[in-house]
Amino acid sequence: MAAGCTLKGNGSAIDLSTMVLLLVFPVYGFSPEITNMKRRTNKIKKMMTAGLVCTTMILTVGCAEQTVVEEQKAESLPVIVVGSDNYPPFNYLNADGDPTGIDVELAKEAFYRMGYEAEFKLINWEDKKELLESGEIDCIWGSFSMDGREEEYQWAGPYMTSYQVIAVRTDSDIYSLQDLEGKTVAVQSTTKPEELFRKHKDARIPQLGKVLSLRNRDLIYTFLSKGYADAVAAHDTAVKQFMKDYDMEYRILEEPLLVVGLGVAFDKKDDRGLAQKLTETFEEMREDGTMKEIVGTYMEDTDCYLEVRTDET
Repeated sequence: MAAGCTLKGNGSAIDLSTMVLLLVFPVYGFSPEITNMKRRTNKIKKMMTAGLVCTTMILTVGCAEQTVVEEQKAESLPVIVVGSDNYPPFNYLNADGDPTGIDVELAKEAFYRMGYEAEFKLINWEDKKELLESGEIDCIWGSFSMDGREEEYQWAGPYMTSYQVIAVRTDSDIYSLQDLEGKTVAVQSTTKPEELFRKHKDARIPQLGKVLSLRNRDLIYTFLSKGYADAVAAHDTAVKQFMKDYDMEYRILEEPLLVVGLGVAFDKKDDRGLAQKLTETFEEMREDGTMKEIVGTYMEDTDCYLEVRTDET
């Protein structure tokens, strides 16, 4: 029976809602005078409507109060300032100008589990240690290699493995590390490849012609494309991301330059125990699949990068 239809009886019309009320709320002393019955049912309707309004108000107020409590809880979390430079796919700004990337998503989730809110600060990578020591940032988190720096910071991790590689133009005659002899290689300053080339401690690396250390990460690819450099050295994920973003094609040598563990660096004097707690949180995220889910959003073959291992060089 459609809503709003009526029943005919004794020359009078009774709407459906009135009939339902009669069934639910029996009217004792029923009179054949339909007018009296309607007065009673209308009174009941008003009472039910008032009750429904009160219930709705209570539920609305309750939901609003819960939302306010949740927002206040989020706002009350202590802030951890994470310092990093622009380094896709680990840390970069999306189309809306908001920080995003592997390290950004990992930091948000990990620090939230620890009871903190992550705030991201774009820094000059060369100044990272000074910014950390001054307290301007709480940690350095941006595809940061732990290897060889173990004594410089308190470390959380490693949480991922990264492959430092050599990339060349597709028409290059460089196919192995030995072919780098006498060549010009561009690197980002204060990175592991720069340290490796300047210290000459790896027997696999021949004498280079020149090492170009550039502050801007993107410039190393510009130097390669323009022929100012014969090769670049960087994380393989960064090289692949650059090729994807700018529709470029480079050839990556099969032999990696380095296999390193990525970690989060805290100041040596930081006594909050954050490095240890973050390392434990990484393990939780690895075990419950959260880390693989986040990394898998940005790159393929996640198992390769989540096998935490390093090579001594």
